Amino acid sequence: MTAPTPSPCAAVLEHLTGRNRGHYSWITSDAMDIWLDGEDRLRVLLPGARLLEGQHVARILRDGEEFSVVSSDSSEIWVNRKKVEQAPLVQGDTIEFGETGPLSRFRVYDEDTEPKPTLVEIFGDALSYLRSSRKPLPRRLFRAVGGLAGRIARDATLLFRVGVLSALLALTVAVVAQFREDRSIRAQIESGRFQVEAVAAALTEAQREAIRPGDLAALQEELSARVSVQAERLQTLEARTGAAMRVVGAAAGSVAFIQGGYGLRHRESGQMLRQVVGVDGLPIRLPTGQPMLSLEGNGPVAEVQFNGTGFVLRDTGLIVTNRHVAVPWANKPGVQMGGEAMEPLMIRFIGYFPERIGPMDLSLVAASDTADVALLAPAEGVELPPGLPLAEELPVPGQEILVMGFPTGLMSLLAQSGEEFVEDLRERGETGFWQVAARLSEAGLMSPLSSRGIVGQATSAAVVYDAETTHGGSGGPVLDLKGQVVAVNAAIIPEFGGSNFGVPVAQVRHLLEVTAGTQ
Repeated sequence: MTAPTPSPCAAVLEHLTGRNRGHYSWITSDAMDIWLDGEDRLRVLLPGARLLEGQHVARILRDGEEFSVVSSDSSEIWVNRKKVEQAPLVQGDTIEFGETGPLSRFRVYDEDTEPKPTLVEIFGDALSYLRSSRKPLPRRLFRAVGGLAGRIARDATLLFRVGVLSALLALTVAVVAQFREDRSIRAQIESGRFQVEAVAAALTEAQREAIRPGDLAALQEELSARVSVQAERLQTLEARTGAAMRVVGAAAGSVAFIQGGYGLRHRESGQMLRQVVGVDGLPIRLPTGQPMLSLEGNGPVAEVQFNGTGFVLRDTGLIVTNRHVAVPWANKPGVQMGGEAMEPLMIRFIGYFPERIGPMDLSLVAASDTADVALLAPAEGVELPPGLPLAEELPVPGQEILVMGFPTGLMSLLAQSGEEFVEDLRERGETGFWQVAARLSEAGLMSPLSSRGIVGQATSAAVVYDAETTHGGSGGPVLDLKGQVVAVNAAIIPEFGGSNFGVPVAQVRHLLEVTAGTQ
């Protein structure tokens, strides 16, 4: 843009990318506003001047011979690839205006003529663009090579132009060849974009629910009140019927707390999707708040953690649970999209029983394609509790049932553990997903909760009841007062007054028959 003659030690923005590429903007006042107009062209205006269509992105200030840049409230800037709100400027700094804005170099001059860069500066600008831009590497290479060729063609001698352009042509051919070689795997990774986004969303949700050291006291205080209410309800239940007390006591040892973690693995290379960690050792987060994930990530594997409930089926050596517990990505369509590139992989899958110290490894035996049930097996040689029998008939409306499981997962277990146990965890700083469960098991505090309800409806597709439960209780047994399993707890139906539904045990029998027929 045309500007008044600058005073000694004036500054100029040399535009390296965008609609202003190859042009210069003088800083002619102690304060100049940087705008992006409606065509994404960078404009340098005096304070107070405004564009009808445009966005104010930054202000450049001058104090004597010192300069600085300040971002606007509605935009973001990067100086030498580092995001800043305010930063001093020195000769050669690169500034990127906005998330997708143009890149400019800051220079200081004492003449009022348009600066003519040397060949060293031309090459330096190309290298600075490669280092400073946050565009993908292939795009950066092509833009850097194209810009270098254009500037050499304008400013260098004819002989030098021919020699350098020949070398650039050879370099371009090599870059294209390398790019084509990598294109196949990059296309596969791109096809798994929905999977990566789904895993990132799941990790963000899990982080919100994670137990932090500072939360333990508040968590114990809050949930202990709930457990107290639950204990009163259980006492009332036991006082009303000795049968219910006997059922709970006999069944508790066969109900398992299930924990797992899964990630995404690239089918061709076998690489696991990982978190990207910054120089401070902390995960880098996207503007959406989700963690940045990559197959080339330098952080831990992106592990989506989950928990649920299961129960031992008598005389089978198997554990029954929900399909969405055994195959947790089954109810997350985004994780399965683009599966030609990446596939879900269970990283760790374990179960805890009340009367057993420590976890046992679990593996999937079969999962139903038509109902939310699945069968699991323990590691070879591991002995299971006695187990629970299946009822022969559907329950009838009005019949009493008992639901057992681990609703809210670790939080409810911590609430039952007592202040001394919680205080010990806090002092040790052991609040991790796997650590807390292991400590609860070692202390003998891995006990399922029970709730009482009434059957509202029973069909071959679902058993509906009003017993209280929530997430984490999925896969638990729904028992009649004879101690027989009439359904597998599956989901909450908040639209119907907090009712829940379970999968009838006929579906479990069908899965057992199908599994036996394939062995």
